[in-house]
Amino acid sequence: MARTQHTSPFDPAPAVESGVRRTVLPGGVRVVTEHVPGVRSAAVGVWVGIGSRDEQPSVAGAAHFLEHLLFKSTPTRTALDIAELVDGVGGELNAFTSKEHTCFYAHVLDDDLPLAVDVVADVVLRGRCRSADVDVERQVVLEEISMRDDDPEDLLGDAFLTALYGDHPIGRPIIGSVDSIEAMTRNQLHSFHVRRYTPQRMVVAVAGNVDHEHTVELVRRAFAGHLDDGARPVPRREGRLELRTPPRLSITEHDGEQAHLSLGVRSFGRQDDRRWALSVLNAAIGGGLSSRLFQEVREKRGLAYSVYSGTDTFADTGAFSVYAGCQPDNLAEVATVIREVLASVAKDGITDAECARAKGSLRGGLVLGLEDTGARMHRIGRSELNYGRHWSLTETLERIAAVSSEQVREVAADLLHRPFAAAVVGPYRRPRDLPAAVRGIVG
Repeated sequence: MARTQHTSPFDPAPAVESGVRRTVLPGGVRVVTEHVPGVRSAAVGVWVGIGSRDEQPSVAGAAHFLEHLLFKSTPTRTALDIAELVDGVGGELNAFTSKEHTCFYAHVLDDDLPLAVDVVADVVLRGRCRSADVDVERQVVLEEISMRDDDPEDLLGDAFLTALYGDHPIGRPIIGSVDSIEAMTRNQLHSFHVRRYTPQRMVVAVAGNVDHEHTVELVRRAFAGHLDDGARPVPRREGRLELRTPPRLSITEHDGEQAHLSLGVRSFGRQDDRRWALSVLNAAIGGGLSSRLFQEVREKRGLAYSVYSGTDTFADTGAFSVYAGCQPDNLAEVATVIREVLASVAKDGITDAECARAKGSLRGGLVLGLEDTGARMHRIGRSELNYGRHWSLTETLERIAAVSSEQVREVAADLLHRPFAAAVVGPYRRPRDLPAAVRGIVG
């Protein structure tokens, strides 16, 4: 199997089967590209290895706040200038923040790649934190928090990770809190930007109808003044998780027609090879129409419209979780059925037929998902930050195909016997208001 070659971190990596090429510029910024034949678009992302996990409690939500703020102005462009440039070529410009990354990206026609690289780099490197802009964007972020609070599934997602990880940064909402956003100052945001958003922590990922050498030259120009011959890339985040609090039960009162339940356990970090088996386990338990949860909760009993499982993966830990939304009167039965499904899988694993279907689902979803240049840009950007290497599609499919039912059984026996956390959003104020089947999940 072909692998990305690794020489000196400052040497350009040659083309490999994956189609990904890599160059590290003198300032430590890594440029990774993937040429996609037959397309006329290009997706550009500037990835920064900084996310909400890197925040102190006093500036919770700073990375996300800064994501908004940097688009407001640069020394040579106003927010309107930026918007008009991108709209004028029919492009898309946006950003997102996660626990461990922030990404600013653009999707344009291939002819407009120089514009996209220049604009995105200008925003990330030179975006200004003006006091007037801070005040305006503060209100926008507060509105976003209100939107989150009005969406039970979004609210539940944050509540569940807090129940699972407590006050550890992974457990805090990426968006911050009303208190932290209202208290955050321009100087705190500016300091966070200057200290954290350095080229050594950045990856410029570009996918589409692009040429590697041309892209490297565009990045070199866009990063002019930010390239230091003595700087080297910051090593990928390894991390060692230290937690002092056990998983717990979280209740968020919410006036709505449904009760929303999420339950799950802490799982593996992204460097753990068992993550392949965990992906298969997740697909078999709650990843599709034939999954056990969908069949048992929705198809056989009609207890919920939406029921599924999912995984989150970080440098040194992760989460496996199950979600269901149902009528409050059905919450006890839903919780009971979910626990029975998980207990059965913990004891006996999954069948060979389930394993084969889950692997087929993963393979199909992966291949179909990579037909978009934006998805390919996201894949190579994350791979560079998280692993410092790039798997070809063939290699990835082989890793999935190699997972056995026995490996899935071992992962299930380990994970599903760990302490559970649970979060509920619905018409409940106290634990005693919940059905016993829900209270019994934790402890």
